[in-house]
Amino acid sequence: MSVSTPRTEETVATSAHTPRATGQDRGGKPRRALKPSRILLIALLAIAALYFLLPVYWLVVASTKSSAGLFGSFGLWFSDPRWPHNLSQVFSHDDGIFWDWTWNSLLYAGVGGALATLLACAAGYALAVYRFRGREAVFKGVLAGVLLPSTALALPMYLLFSKVNLADTYWAVLIPSVVSPFGVYLCRIYAEAAVPAEMLEAARVDGAGEWRIFGTLVLRTMTPALVTVFLFQFVGIWNNYFLPLVMLSDDHKYPLTLGLTTWQSAAERHPELYQLTVGGAFLSILPLAAAMLVLQRYWRSGLTQGSVKG
Repeated sequence: MSVSTPRTEETVATSAHTPRATGQDRGGKPRRALKPSRILLIALLAIAALYFLLPVYWLVVASTKSSAGLFGSFGLWFSDPRWPHNLSQVFSHDDGIFWDWTWNSLLYAGVGGALATLLACAAGYALAVYRFRGREAVFKGVLAGVLLPSTALALPMYLLFSKVNLADTYWAVLIPSVVSPFGVYLCRIYAEAAVPAEMLEAARVDGAGEWRIFGTLVLRTMTPALVTVFLFQFVGIWNNYFLPLVMLSDDHKYPLTLGLTTWQSAAERHPELYQLTVGGAFLSILPLAAAMLVLQRYWRSGLTQGSVKG
């Protein structure tokens, strides 16, 4: 036979002061109500996110529609989705030239971004570690290169490449892509903060040469900055339109940006190219999205750590 224990005043008082009754969390700390300023900040950030994501959402929806549905249906909702058919048309049109444009973009952005990253790392490390006459003048020249728009150099570079018979070749887009003044600037700032002089001196005492120090210690220490530079350069080359437009005349050497523009300009005569342009634009953002998702943690750490002197 069970005996029930009567609830005393102390028990009732204890239950009245539980976290649920006093507005406390499970850790015993009082819950803080959201301030109006914080609510406003969250609302503004949500509006900004919707503003930037809305074109991507429209592109996803539009890539599923037919050419007639692209203009005859509501733009922000699906209408007779036919995604596999549309994408197969993109890849098969004009003997699969979209594949050529894709490989060209991967070549320009991948190889150009990797070489630009290594060159920027070497230059930034040298400007940060070694003391030589004219170092600050070189660095100021790099800063001037950051401020100089690349479109202003496209025509002089075309004239230069024409003189050496490199116009309308892959080199005409690759060679300018391996230079990144912003990458040199970021690598110098990061090297000054993240590469300790004691580590370099210890490696020299152990008999390591300068190239071995750079290839083993420096590259590993500066990995966040290198990934950041590569990501910026990859996106910049991938989205570059004016330089390939000036340098290239063979459409089989075009990158995706220039190739899709040729489809769009011809869509008035061939309306089916509107849908192919939309489908190709959707496919062209997938590598950029993948690179952002994979490398974003290095990107954030590279920007924050490189801006603070250790």
